[in-house]
Amino acid sequence: MHYQDDLHVAAAQINAELGAVDANLERHLECLEEASRAGIELLVFPELSLTGYGLGADVMRVAMPLEDPRLMRLARAVGDIQTVVGFVEEASPGEYYNALAIMQHGELVAVHRKLNLPTYGGLEEGKWFTHGDALTHTPVRPGWSATQLICADLWNPALVHAALLPRPTILCAPINSASGIVSDDFSNEQNWALNVRFYAMTYGTPVIMANRFGPEGASHFWGGSRILGPRGEPLAEADDRETLIEAHLSRTAIAKARFELPTHRDADTPLIRDLMAGHR
Repeated sequence: MHYQDDLHVAAAQINAELGAVDANLERHLECLEEASRAGIELLVFPELSLTGYGLGADVMRVAMPLEDPRLMRLARAVGDIQTVVGFVEEASPGEYYNALAIMQHGELVAVHRKLNLPTYGGLEEGKWFTHGDALTHTPVRPGWSATQLICADLWNPALVHAALLPRPTILCAPINSASGIVSDDFSNEQNWALNVRFYAMTYGTPVIMANRFGPEGASHFWGGSRILGPRGEPLAEADDRETLIEAHLSRTAIAKARFELPTHRDADTPLIRDLMAGHR
């Protein structure tokens, strides 16, 4: 089978109004119109893009079951664009997940539930959310697929390794990163750039990182959204504003990067599994 070499992708660096799902939904629809006009095929919004981040007990108020009419409206609007949206999922009464809705062709095709809930520094997700327990891997079109990890998922290297073993062509990384929220000495701005560049280069896998830009209460979300190629090279970086950034990915470039640095080929998964089992 001959695969089309080029995929047109984008990250939506927007801010979210805390707890205002309906207003945030309208902003998503505006971005989708812009992406459709530009011919985007894969669009990534930030973590919790429909709700905002510092929800506290309001998690319960903004949570949506997968059948929620607002999610269905968004799914109908995406058309053929695979779209990754952050929301709070109500799985059952009182059970809530920091989640991603992956939509395409008018349908909700997959949900990723955040696996690594940070509860340190100014972060307290473990108080409000349930841990996810599965990885996601979705086809975008023939020859192209994506895996999705949410923010702190990418700070657990074992999770990233496991997510990339199925050989997705793209890693989608929606985040909600505010300046100084971990500590005064931990630079989110510098360390996120290092984090995603390392994974892109090591695994020969382009990364679409979508962060927010703007205030939420006393926090400032610093933006820095970026699209990296399979050698960790920057293909697009966002200015300090709400914006849509886009880039063209090359399947040939991914193949060449993975052939020259065969991380996937040499992963030696059975050995790693045995070593991990020995440390439980």
